[in-house]
Amino acid sequence: MVGKSKVSSLADRCTQLNSSVKIEHHCTHLTSSNAVDLIKRYDLVLDCSDNLATRYLVNDACAVCGPKPLVSGSALRLEGQMTVYLTNRIRTKEELASGIRLPPEARSPCFRCLYPIPPAADTVQGCSEAGVFGVVPGIIGTMQAAEAIKLITGIGTVHNGRLFILDMERNLTRTVTLRNPRPDCAACGEHANMNEESIPSMNYAEFCGAPDHDKAPSLNLQRFRNRITVHELDQWRKSNTPHLMIDLRPEVEVELCRLKPCLFFPLKILLRDSVISQIYEKLKENLEKFSKRPFPIVLLCHRGNKSRIGAFQLASALCSFRHRHSQTDLPLAGENVAGTEESDTSDFVVCDVAGGLAAWANEIDPEFPSY
Repeated sequence: MVGKSKVSSLADRCTQLNSSVKIEHHCTHLTSSNAVDLIKRYDLVLDCSDNLATRYLVNDACAVCGPKPLVSGSALRLEGQMTVYLTNRIRTKEELASGIRLPPEARSPCFRCLYPIPPAADTVQGCSEAGVFGVVPGIIGTMQAAEAIKLITGIGTVHNGRLFILDMERNLTRTVTLRNPRPDCAACGEHANMNEESIPSMNYAEFCGAPDHDKAPSLNLQRFRNRITVHELDQWRKSNTPHLMIDLRPEVEVELCRLKPCLFFPLKILLRDSVISQIYEKLKENLEKFSKRPFPIVLLCHRGNKSRIGAFQLASALCSFRHRHSQTDLPLAGENVAGTEESDTSDFVVCDVAGGLAAWANEIDPEFPSY
């Protein structure tokens, strides 16, 4: 619902489905300072987050507050996974108060048992970067709900100690057995060094090298000399102001939606000689056709982050291309040091669009697809 938080919308929808169930919702960001206080109030937890830092935080809080069964689900592109970490049953208040450890048959590995050291941040992608096939989180979420009901009612076999894997691309499912709990695990091991007092002092974002939220990082608060807004781009298009537009998104995103006319080169191949050559030739055509100086090359991406990086890279690459190939038919007088805010020329300027196509959909064209 527009103008309403996700958690509030979800609580309202759950109440509509079953008004006899009491729904408590916490409209706050989960952090190391509040996670233990929130999680200790509940008997089981479902992790539906989309970033590593939150997964470690939720796992650790469930471990030190119980342990409490943690029903974990994840989805990315056309794949999904689901398992139950820590334990296959809900502990009674008496068990928790006694401090007696769970018997081995009731225990299962936690997330930290499997990944004591987080993977490098640049190797991990969330749904906002890599995308997800819409039905996958629906399937995984439904399975998480089923596991929660089984844990609450005691019916059926809980899917702990095993990982369910869904491959929608090939329409396959499989289950793999997970390793046993680590005796030396910092969260759930016999001599774990984590407790309710230590977690608030931990910096999970620093530990993972990535933010503890699933919002796309944005450079849009920064104002650069050669950065334009979607409103300026819209005005250029309406007034037929000459410019060369290049979309830096992956092909799969370009197929979802695009602005035309536009060249399409994913950022990862932008600096290839063959790509720079094509852009150079297209720029040359425009300089011969139009008198506008400096002639604008406009870079686009999803949210305006990759295009900012690409603007620095392309300005440098075009200048280097000219020097390497000794071109004389495109005078690039007034070249500056590339890779800085001042990387432009007297003949052309490389700029990018703040907010990217997400801003275009939000501020210019409400019918333009958002994803």
